[in-house]
Amino acid sequence: MTDQVDAVIVGAGPSGAVAARELHDAGMTVVCLEQGAWPDYALARSGHPDFELGARKHWNWDPNQRRGVGDYAIDDRDSDVTALMYAGVGGSTVLYAGHWERFLPSDFRTRMLDDVGDDWPMSYWDLAPFYDEVEPAFVVSGLDGDTAFPEAAPLELPPVPLNAVGRRGAEGLAAKGWHWWPGMNAIATRNVRDMHACGQRTACPFGCPTGAKGSADRTHWRSLVRDGVDLRTKSTVEQVLVDARGRASGVVYVDADGARRVLTSDVVILAANALGTPRILLNSADGAGIANSTDLVGRRLMMHPFGNAIGIFDEDLESWRGPLGQYLHSLEFYETDLSRGFVRGAKWNLLPSGAPLSMMLPGTWGDEPVWGEGFTRLLRERFGHSMIWGVICEDLPDAENRVTLDDRSGSAAEGGIPGVRVHYRTSPNTLAMMDWHLARIEELLQEMGATKVIKNPHLRGTGWHLMGTAVMGDDPESSVVDRWGEAHDVENLFVFDGSTFPTSSGVNPTATIAAVALRNARHLVERRAAVRRSA
Repeated sequence: MTDQVDAVIVGAGPSGAVAARELHDAGMTVVCLEQGAWPDYALARSGHPDFELGARKHWNWDPNQRRGVGDYAIDDRDSDVTALMYAGVGGSTVLYAGHWERFLPSDFRTRMLDDVGDDWPMSYWDLAPFYDEVEPAFVVSGLDGDTAFPEAAPLELPPVPLNAVGRRGAEGLAAKGWHWWPGMNAIATRNVRDMHACGQRTACPFGCPTGAKGSADRTHWRSLVRDGVDLRTKSTVEQVLVDARGRASGVVYVDADGARRVLTSDVVILAANALGTPRILLNSADGAGIANSTDLVGRRLMMHPFGNAIGIFDEDLESWRGPLGQYLHSLEFYETDLSRGFVRGAKWNLLPSGAPLSMMLPGTWGDEPVWGEGFTRLLRERFGHSMIWGVICEDLPDAENRVTLDDRSGSAAEGGIPGVRVHYRTSPNTLAMMDWHLARIEELLQEMGATKVIKNPHLRGTGWHLMGTAVMGDDPESSVVDRWGEAHDVENLFVFDGSTFPTSSGVNPTATIAAVALRNARHLVERRAAVRRSA
């Protein structure tokens, strides 16, 4: 079966959603193919007695454990960090905590400033107007004027309340003389358009029952479908087709009924994340791969090693309340200081510790056994009395950290497409960075009055931020796509997701993924219009 459109987008996450809106509004016919389904918010059980029992089953970050519609096998035995994602409408924004951070100006110039990584083929200032534009669309809340960033457009919504946890954190940072600011979050703090004000149930990653979190299924796809964009769920793309002139001409995919179909298009846009996009590229041309003359497809995987420090306090801070988006963040130690023994830096963010069972998860709350005679005492000590400082470390690109096809995991149920293997080792630079930052946070928690501090420098199941496997650059000899996301080797083939990032920064990437996608999509529309005018 074959049909023809102006553009096919592979993946209904944030970059696919932003691109679909821009192309549709420009009058292009758009089909988006999403291998997962719509999220089922009937399974969002916050406020019900069974909430914590089912939350990590239905809303599990790890597809190997979740095994939902559209999930494919990921062999991560050769990885220090577990790659996490969500296959479905909205992509991983369905499960993210809503932390919204712009990259800083230095993030685009790490080679020039620190002689590491690669400079981006754009600057912060090139991207700034696109940040301004996507933030209202994702219902971003926060407080204007953060001293760590250049001036930006005013935010539509006020920040989430600091509550007792946030106030204690702000007081501690202020006492140390260190930067802090109320966090930016893709979380509605009052009713706006189709979104509802946050109910502060600490359920952000578990199917936000309030409808406050700015996940792309809610902020973009519902209106896109109403407006006529053709979104086809449970549709697994096998490969990108390339015509006799070497140009992308469509895709082969398996539809929801198991039928193999060909969808031809003027342009193909991959927005399947930094594992899914190289998976499709490497499987194209019947497994020979495309857009890979540099052997860089799948290489330079970055996943932001994450650690935390938990403080336990005598006072009841009601830390079961609030968003699992960030109360506040600190960028005090973000820029390079060589005296610390490493380059680049990290972001800190302050979180509530959540509901009762979250207090008792083995492996993150110290060495004392959870189950047994100490259970009641530990629960009383922790519940409402603890807070979490998260540390996101910048992950520098390494060609040996990569995604490859895993032929052993292919199956007819997956459309015959192999799964992937993840090869990833945390760098000595990142390990030194994490240890240094957690030592500073321990000092901070002691300043704040914590009676106990538990540090977790090496949390394996934290690979939420997937970047770098189809790197952008101006030189076709050292990159996969150009500054607009178009493949150097294959005309009319674009990559709009975080795969294209030359470096990872030390902050959450969704804001930059969305802004880059908007910039690329607008350029594509303008180029298409210019070609038509000259015809």
